[in-house]
Order: sequence, then C-alpha cells, then structure tokens
Amino acid sequence: MKAVEAMIRELAHSQVPVLLIGERGTGKRMIARRIHGTSGEAPDTFHIGHGSEVTAESLTSAANNCATLYLDEIRDLNPECQQLLLELPLQQPLKIGGNGSSRPFFRVICSSSHDLEPYVRSGNFREDLYYRLSGVCLRIPPLRQRKEDVPHLIRFLLAKYSEEFHRPVPPLSRETQDLLYEYSWPGNLPELEAAARAIVAVGDETVAMGGLRARLTRTEPKPNGERISLKDAARAASREAEKELILKVLTRTHWNRRRAAQELRISYKALLYKLKQIGYQEYGAT
Repeated sequence: MKAVEAMIRELAHSQVPVLLIGERGTGKRMIARRIHGTSGEAPDTFHIGHGSEVTAESLTSAANNCATLYLDEIRDLNPECQQLLLELPLQQPLKIGGNGSSRPFFRVICSSSHDLEPYVRSGNFREDLYYRLSGVCLRIPPLRQRKEDVPHLIRFLLAKYSEEFHRPVPPLSRETQDLLYEYSWPGNLPELEAAARAIVAVGDETVAMGGLRARLTRTEPKPNGERISLKDAARAASREAEKELILKVLTRTHWNRRRAAQELRISYKALLYKLKQIGYQEYGAT
C-alpha cells in the first residue's frame, strides 16, 4: 500500500486514465477519491457512476460537470457507453459551455473487481477502450495480503465510531488484537469496519468479537480432516447476514430494541430471542 500511496501522489496532477483492479471492499473508491483529493480539485467535482447503471446521457452530463469521473465495475458498461467513453477527450482540456470555455482538468478513473482481459477476449469489452483506460493499472491487494495494515486501520475505525457514538475509544486486549490479525477478512474493509463499529457500539469486545471468533474457528479443518459442508456454510453465511442486519438497525436506532424490532418487521420477543442467540441480549433499551 505504500507503493500505491506513492503512485497516488504521482498521478494527482496528471490526466492519464487510471484502472483500479481489486476485490470488492479493498478500497478502490477510496483510492479514487484520494487521487482526486490530492490533485486539489473540489470534492463536488468527483462524480461516481456504476458501470451497469451508466447511460449515454448520464455519462455525457458527468463528463461536462466534473473534474474526475469514477466508473465502478467498468466491465458492466454497455456498448453505447463504451463507444462514447472512447470518444471523450481524456487527456486534454474538455470543452464545456457555449462560450468556448474549457475545464483545465478532466480525468477518468475506472475500477473492476475482476481482470478485464477475459471480457476483452469474449468480446464483451472493447479492446481499444481497455488499452486506453489501463494506461496506469493499480492492483489493490485484499486485506488478507496486507495484514500489517490491520492494526492501523482498526485504530482509525475505533476512533471514528467512538466519536460518532460519543464514547471513549475502547482499548483492545492482546487476544482481540491477535484475532483481528489472524482472521482472513473475506469481506475486506467493510467487514473490518463492521467489527470496529460493533466493538464500540456494544462496549464489550469479547461479546462483539464472538461472531468473528466463531467464523475463524469454522474456517479451520475439522478433527477428522473434513471441512465444513456447503449446506453448513450457507447456514453460517445466512446467520452472519442476519446478525449484521440486526446490529446495523440497532446502531441506527441507538440500540432501542423496540424500535429496531419495528424496523426489522419482527416481534419484540423474536428480536430478544435473536439477540440471545448472538450474545447481545444484555444490550440496548426497550
């Protein structure tokens, strides 16, 4: 990531297109914002579009009204928009308005959670556009490949949510720090952020890390050498998704359990039962 940060500084004042490749949740959008912000451009001139949702009209409008156009999941861009993007003046001042004025700075930053070469070979993505957009290609490593970042990230996130919830920054035990480092973080940064949010919101790191500890245990081989079955994995994923939603709603309602039950469209009794299942029955107001 130090190499990525150095490249961000190099790219800040350049119009060269940038392609960011990395798994979902690795921080591609954040890096695009860093490139834009380091250039000194105003925050409101950073425009975001998702490949599958971009239309020719929205693409033209964005190009005429922003300094940096960030296109997420570029592989999903339809053929019409691919052609239009190919025609945009990506490395020269962009003419705007009827008085012949020009914006002195216009850049396109694209991202994809998959390599684009297979989409080019299959004919689903234009080869000429691929080569134009990948002038600089940055590969963002997943969190499991940069474990040394975890301690720094968790401190930042704990401080962030402590300020949001008006609570002191909680100290972490050595056991919890080791757990955070050993876990593979398949959900990358959003999963780490959810863990930090839970630690601050619950106020008890042992309880908050219960789910993470269970997931870490489940990823280890069983004593007889067999791994968890697909059915068991699906059930575990469903439980984790349900837990994440419950915690998200409880956080939004400031842990008012009755309000949370109403938002979740379940009975108050059902919510209490689910909280007991995940070890949060002692937290929150009725």
